Amino acid sequence: MKAKSPTSIDAYVGSRVRARRKLLRLSQVALAERIGVTFQQIQKYEKGINRIGASRLQTIAETLGVPVQFFFENDTEPTTYNLVSNGRDDLNAFLTSKDAQALNRAFMAIESPAIRQKLVALAKSLARNTHPDIDVIHPETGA
Repeated sequence: MKAKSPTSIDAYVGSRVRARRKLLRLSQVALAERIGVTFQQIQKYEKGINRIGASRLQTIAETLGVPVQFFFENDTEPTTYNLVSNGRDDLNAFLTSKDAQALNRAFMAIESPAIRQKLVALAKSLARNTHPDIDVIHPETGA
């Protein structure tokens, strides 16, 4: 019996593992050591080359301090997820970039919700001025 090949869902889950690992400033080697696999296996998980089994995903979630469902969040089309066709490739690339990690850490260090809201409003204003043709309002929340 042939093993099932990884799917676009596996790639999405892997990208979420990578994003969380990078947010925590954890190397692939460190994560691998903590969950008992090689760093090459972490690379394969993150790239969606290898599927992550349920028990391994639970271990990764515990190690990264998130619930298992974190790896499936924001996947509104879990059966047809495609990084290229739905525009998530740019977002995913940004979320795992050093700039995004630095921006997120700085934002999370701001304790005042009012100041956070003002910062988001400023970013939206700058985006509108730079690219007036792009809608910066979140389609689901209206924010």
